[in-house]
Amino acid sequence: MLGVIWTVLLAVSVVFGIATGRVGFLSAAVSEGAQAAVTTVLSITGMMMLWCAVMEVMRESGLAEKLARLLSPLLKRLFPSANSDTLSHLSANVSANLLGLGNAATPAGIRAAEGLRNSPSDLTMLTVINTSSLQLIPTTVAAIRASAGATAPFDILPAVWLATLAAQVAGILAVRMFHKGGKPCRNSSSR
Repeated sequence: MLGVIWTVLLAVSVVFGIATGRVGFLSAAVSEGAQAAVTTVLSITGMMMLWCAVMEVMRESGLAEKLARLLSPLLKRLFPSANSDTLSHLSANVSANLLGLGNAATPAGIRAAEGLRNSPSDLTMLTVINTSSLQLIPTTVAAIRASAGATAPFDILPAVWLATLAAQVAGILAVRMFHKGGKPCRNSSSR
């Protein structure tokens, strides 16, 4: 579907460029847009590679395991059906999200979801936690800001901390409210 949308947008742009006699502006905009896209992708890739390497160093040094132990009491409360292997994947997922590494968090999140597949409330909690994604270091946003010319790409930290913490708390409370005792709430009309 996205391919269709992009094709329609491109076709409409070309038609209007020809109709208004601004084909030169259109071709210049296409060239500038392509160049900006490549620059942005390279900036983000560099930042992602750096932080993925940091995550690997954390894993190899045992720091990831210590972080897992630190997060374990909280994760056990949030995911009561999780076994120790699933808790390990959850910890890696949450750690990567704390560092703003959504792409690095995905494999651990998938493994954690597989371990939680028999608990709808825990799967919902995992989805909410990943969607609201509490971030201490928003690396992707900082990389985009840096590629756009921001002189201080991390000056948004207090706003990011406040927004992601509020989203995380609201999401967790909503899951707890709608999933009583690990079972989805049913409205009275479905009985």
